[in-house]
Order: sequence, then structure tokens, then C-alpha cells
Amino acid sequence: MPSDARSASAIAAANSGTGAMRTRFDTAALERWMASHIAGFAGPLRVDQFNGGQSNPTYRLITSSARYVLRRKPAGPVLKGAHDVLREAQVQQALSQTGVPVARILAICADETIIGSAFYVMELVEGRIFWDASLADLPRAARAPFYDEMNRVIAALHRLDPVAVGLGTFGRPGSYFARQIGRWSQQYQADTLAGRDAAMDALVAWLPGAIPADDETRIVHGDFRIDNLIFHPTEPRILAVLDWELSTLGHPLADFAYHAMLYTMPPDIVAGLGGADPVALGLPSQDAYIAAYCARTGRNGIPDWNFYLAFNYFRLAAIFHGIKGRVLRGTASNADAAERVKAFPRLARLAHALI
Repeated sequence: MPSDARSASAIAAANSGTGAMRTRFDTAALERWMASHIAGFAGPLRVDQFNGGQSNPTYRLITSSARYVLRRKPAGPVLKGAHDVLREAQVQQALSQTGVPVARILAICADETIIGSAFYVMELVEGRIFWDASLADLPRAARAPFYDEMNRVIAALHRLDPVAVGLGTFGRPGSYFARQIGRWSQQYQADTLAGRDAAMDALVAWLPGAIPADDETRIVHGDFRIDNLIFHPTEPRILAVLDWELSTLGHPLADFAYHAMLYTMPPDIVAGLGGADPVALGLPSQDAYIAAYCARTGRNGIPDWNFYLAFNYFRLAAIFHGIKGRVLRGTASNADAAERVKAFPRLARLAHALI
């Protein structure tokens, strides 16, 4: 592990809990708005900011009788199309009547004059978040059911008909990889303050010509990781899938491969096994995990697996490159962001190695 790498426990400590507001706003104005838009709300209101999250600032709202969560855009200028919290709310509202577990949306505000940006308020779901993909805090025999539950939920998401759940216009059908590669390449190249990287430049050139011929459209989460899931306090059951900022209509294999990167992801970057032997840890092997997903979604297998992985490492590297730009501009929403962006060149090299 590189000298600048951190342990999963250090990442958990940096991203867990709440602290003082870093991205500040008029809490009195928010309290007045909640009183007129959320049934049963009664102040006084206290606002803390969650330590986790590299993008949209997230807050815990506390009253004497209730707890809520607020998501808003970051302060300062943002890239076109990024940080759209209203889309997050839209997809969660649509999924609330399906088998995909999400937090209940309580109110949405598009009026940027209230707290300085659009935002939404949802219920606070109590449960467990795992920052260590090895599930080291659980007995070995208890770990596999948590992986099976993750597999079940992402497969359930990809089985949904977007039109049937009211998300037929949530994105453009078809050509997902071409559009995504173009989007992230453009954002990477446009952020000149964050600089360039030779591996990223090579990926920008190679990926468009390597897209598999198959084309599917489903609802994709875009950031389906173990640490974006709230599990039941005592059971291997997901209560809510969090952080829908990158959700859209897209190719389900892009979404699943991103999730399955946990098998090769260094654990000091985001929650991953980093090449450890999953079977020795009491977890399913990567092949078994892929087979379980295929069985649940009616597939015979996943050709071009390396392309899907390379695309996702590239996309994650582009996201970290964007975080680097926000750090340099002083608009990063996470106090730990400067440390996290050190992983950007490693992600780019991991993606490049797959091509």
C-alpha cells in the first residue's frame, strides 16, 4: 500500500458523524420554510453537517421530536449538469413504491433564495453503514448474506422498467457509454486548474472506440457502493440506498461493474477489498458474485468485463479530478477532500492498466 494510503478505519472516521456547518446558510429561513412545507414540523431547529460526502453537502436537521436530512448543492460555481439535487429527489420519489429501498422524501425546494441553492429534505434512516468492504466487524460466518443483499438490491434496480415507475424521461435511452465518456472527458479537460494526467489522456482517447456493441437502458444509480447503503441495525437487510446524484437512465452493466469494483478497489480510496481473497474472508468470490447478478437479471454472462471496469475506474478518476478542482477553488464540501484527491492518479493508472 502506498505511503499516502489510509486505512478503511481512517476513512470511516473522517466520513462518519456530524460536525459544525462548513457550507453555511440561514437556518432561520430554513426553519420558517420547513414549518410551512413539512407536516408535523415544529422548531426550534438545530443543523449539523455530515462529515461524509465529497459533493453535495448533507445536513442532519434536529428538533425536539424529529430528525431529518437535507441535501443541497455546494456553494460557489458548479459544472453544468452537476450536483442536481432535484434529480436525486425525483428518482427517490419514483422508487419509493418499488422494491428498491430509499429514504422517504418529505419536501423539495427549487427556490434558491431560501438557503442559497435548491435542496430537499428526507427522513433520517437509522441503521448501519459499513466503510470496510471486508466487513471485518462482523463474524466471518455472518458476512456473505450482506453481499447477497447488495447483489439483490442492485439487481432489483436493474430489473425495473423506467417507464413503468415514471422515469421514462429521467435520461436519454441508448448510447450511454458514448455520452458518459464524452461528459467525463469534457469535464476532466475543462477543469484546467486541476491539471492533466497522462493515463487519463490515454483513456480519453481509447475508450470511445472500445464500447461494446450491446445497448441497454435501465435506471442506474451511478455510485452503488457498500458505504452508500444503510443496513438494518441487526439484519443483513438494506433499509435505504443513498446518494443518487449520479443516477440516470443508462447501461445496467456500467452500474453493476462500478459496484463490483469493490473486489479490486484499494480500500484506502473507497470501500474495497483491494485484491484480498474474498473467500478467505467469508465472502463470495468475484465470479460467484457476478454469477448471482446474472442469475437475478437473466444473463448468461458478461463479455467485455475489462471494458466495463476500465470505464468505471476512469469515471471515478474523473470524479476525483473534479473534487481536486473544488479543493483548489476552496468550494469542497468535505473537510477531508484534500487528502482524498491524492488517489486521483492511482485511479487513472488502475483504469489504464485494464486497457
